[in-house]
Amino acid sequence: QVQLVESGGGLVQAGGALRRSCAASGRPFSSYAMGWFRQAPAKAREFVASIFWSNGDTRYADSVKGRFTISRDNAKKMVYLQMNSLNREDTAVYYCASRGTWASSVYYLTTPSRFDSWGQGTQVTVSS
Repeated sequence: QVQLVESGGGLVQAGGALRRSCAASGRPFSSYAMGWFRQAPAKAREFVASIFWSNGDTRYADSVKGRFTISRDNAKKMVYLQMNSLNREDTAVYYCASRGTWASSVYYLTTPSRFDSWGQGTQVTVSS
């Protein structure tokens, strides 16, 4: 399995921005795609964005489209989530995830069950 270590996050005012980072490692390194999910109190874990390592194809949840950007640095095995125009509804624990098996399209990588390694999660709090 791939090991994932997250950084970034914290407290930000509404309308502000944050960047989350996720470092992936493992020998052998087996990851075909990465995703970001979030979980607010008393709510299920929900999809935010996903990306293929190979071609950079991305998919976003409708709630973050146009505000968040997922990107990757293959050489560093890093994945990033740039979050702009944050609002209180974005408050949650954010997790990065890795999928270790091939997938035909990033379009389908929108549920936690499609990923098999998870980071530790970090709180993002947006204050009004």
